[in-house]
Amino acid sequence: MWQRNLLFVGLSVAGLIALGSRLLSNDPIVHPTTFDPSRYQQPEMRTVLDQVDSEFEAAWQEQGLASANLADDLLVARRLSFGLTGTIPSLEEIRVLQSLPDDQRLEWWVSRILEDRRYADYVAERLARSYVGTDNGPFIVFRRRRFVTWLSDQLLANKPYDQLVRELISDKGIWTNSPSVNFLTVTLDEDNKGKPDAIRLAGRTTRAFLGMRIDCLQCHDDNLGTMNLGTNDDSRSGMQSDFHHLAAFYGGTEFSLFGVTDGKEDYKYKYLHADEEATIAPQPPFASELLPEDGTRREQLAAWVTHDQNKPFARAMVNRMWAMMFGKPLVEPIDDMPLYGEFPAGLETLADDFVKHDYDLRHLVRMIAGTKAFRLDSRADFEVTQEHEDAWAVFPLTRLRPEQMAGGIIQASSLATIDADSHIISQLQRFNEQNQFIQRYGDTGEDEFEDRAGTIAQRLLMMNGGLVKDRTKSNPFINATTRISVLAPTDEKAVETSYLTVLSRLPSTEEKAHFVKLLSGTEGDNRSERIEDLYWILVNSTEFSWNH
Repeated sequence: MWQRNLLFVGLSVAGLIALGSRLLSNDPIVHPTTFDPSRYQQPEMRTVLDQVDSEFEAAWQEQGLASANLADDLLVARRLSFGLTGTIPSLEEIRVLQSLPDDQRLEWWVSRILEDRRYADYVAERLARSYVGTDNGPFIVFRRRRFVTWLSDQLLANKPYDQLVRELISDKGIWTNSPSVNFLTVTLDEDNKGKPDAIRLAGRTTRAFLGMRIDCLQCHDDNLGTMNLGTNDDSRSGMQSDFHHLAAFYGGTEFSLFGVTDGKEDYKYKYLHADEEATIAPQPPFASELLPEDGTRREQLAAWVTHDQNKPFARAMVNRMWAMMFGKPLVEPIDDMPLYGEFPAGLETLADDFVKHDYDLRHLVRMIAGTKAFRLDSRADFEVTQEHEDAWAVFPLTRLRPEQMAGGIIQASSLATIDADSHIISQLQRFNEQNQFIQRYGDTGEDEFEDRAGTIAQRLLMMNGGLVKDRTKSNPFINATTRISVLAPTDEKAVETSYLTVLSRLPSTEEKAHFVKLLSGTEGDNRSERIEDLYWILVNSTEFSWNH
């Protein structure tokens, strides 16, 4: 018996030593397969980034604005994680980043994120909000979860964005076997005689894929002249007929036991002040010369929307990915971009590069991450005004979304990475905790980039809610607070590890001195409680709840 006990003690001590070493050394994270240390120095990429940077610098100079210095690499990694995975870097990921040369960190981190299932899942959910909304839709014939999973698979495989959108608009089949048709079946209702709603689909198509709100023309002409649908040199206001000619591409779409198919029925609509319905032919609201003659109506529409000369298509996706990564779009509102006119610095150059690289979303992410605007600090040695943020002369402060808050809290409570390779129990726990937190914190819905102020209820949830309490209390099996308390060799290391794990940065000299003093001389339960308090303070800090 004593031999067995001795063996148990020996194994326990060895385990503690192994865990403790994780606080001090790099963890065995596999390098991403697409990692190329020289990528951002390659001439083709560097030329475009230099052009984008020069456009921003010219805009700052024209407005008489100074720009901030570049942010710390770990802060940039935090921004990328929140924007593309909805969470923060883990301690083991931070340790690898710290071990890399400075000029390789951005490329390594972007490559790791783009190969991570968390990226595909998170961006798919964000895109799905604009494609099919957030509601469950009609019973039986719509599977939102199936749609998001399919979309995630396409992103993970890096399917070209134009191909993905063509499939959404023109695909046929049953919503389970062909998940892309859920873009259509989500609009099915009894009022439309069991057919996909052509009017809703036309509105979705222009808002989600072209970044334009022409659905306001559904009921009347643009009498205020706010919408230019003519050529660049020949301005004309939008007409009610423009919207319904677009909706007519979906008019023949049918639904049956065999799923979504293309029929031959004409699209009819009764215009404002008209006496009877009119048969309306499919026609795009602008650039009709890009419409092909071959294919079904939806195939023609899909080809027109994604045509490489249809500039709003590329602009809209650049603006949306910029918004995800920064927290706010280049052009606001995100789905109301002008067809012509002056665009913000960088937008046209990035859109042209997106088209040139065959709508490669991974390439677009790399380009945005490589811009000087993305890597600037949110703080500066001058007074930062709203003008600085609007011109991207500093990184704009934006409030974290509910799922980002939950994702950050859950990851901060673990020293190891919580991802698709984690134990199924960890993944299920994360899923349930995050959903419960979002329900109480409040979802942002479809209009996800609308600026919202924090509420008292949200602050109380952070200070007293179950997620923060459960994830910061003593628990040797899942929570970082207990492991740091037991395994950190010094008080200094305990404070440093806590800051890295929660805020993705090292503490300042003053911060370290303050908390080391509070930990000094403590042990056992008292020490654990002090570290739990430190974690609670950091998680509830303003710094944690903002992207900056």
